[in-house]
Amino acid sequence: MSVSTETVPHDHDEHTEHPEYHRHHYDDMDQQNDAASLGMWLFMLTEVMFFGGFFLGYSIYRSQYYESFVNGSHHLAMFLGGFNTVVLITSSVTMAFAVRAAQLGKKSHILGFLVVTLVLAGAFLVVKYIEYKDKWDHHLIPGTDFLWTDAGDPLTVQLFYGFYFCMTGMHGVHVIIGMGLIIWLLVRTAQNKFTTEYYAPIENFGLYWHFVDLVWIFLFPLLYLIGGLHE
Repeated sequence: MSVSTETVPHDHDEHTEHPEYHRHHYDDMDQQNDAASLGMWLFMLTEVMFFGGFFLGYSIYRSQYYESFVNGSHHLAMFLGGFNTVVLITSSVTMAFAVRAAQLGKKSHILGFLVVTLVLAGAFLVVKYIEYKDKWDHHLIPGTDFLWTDAGDPLTVQLFYGFYFCMTGMHGVHVIIGMGLIIWLLVRTAQNKFTTEYYAPIENFGLYWHFVDLVWIFLFPLLYLIGGLHE
């Protein structure tokens, strides 16, 4: 009786042919990228609901105490807020270029655009620090030391600043998180972890960063432009 020596191919032999970035539970890279995009959009939906709560609460109280909100906003630095708006819009453009460079597999361009985006994000935070310090020096931080001598009810003006610090503070936290992720992307790019077939982390971070910029585009007019332009 002869014994068959024919071997049966093993599935793991096929898996070893997959590139490092291809997870085995996906049939192909298109499926993997689609899953990553879906996950990112679901995350963005939770972010919309999170900031939506702030915007809704702010809108309700602004309608009730409009004059106090106007008086409070007149102590915000219009120029600095406008400057930061330009900074973030520019960073959104450089991030879009980084995504495009990733699609084309241009490593040096990816690194360059990510660095510029990181610098612009840092500039935004520096400006916010200057604004926050000014409010601290003038005792405009909600609490027992809050000092208000201009027109308007101090309690409702303090409510405006409560929303101001909560909304811009949470936005600032998102900027800081974004900076950390940019640094991670820079390291991964330098390690040649991305290819023209696999650049989903850069593309999905681009969605996150555009959302952060979009939130500020709403915050700027809501907080700084109440009642029209002012000095």
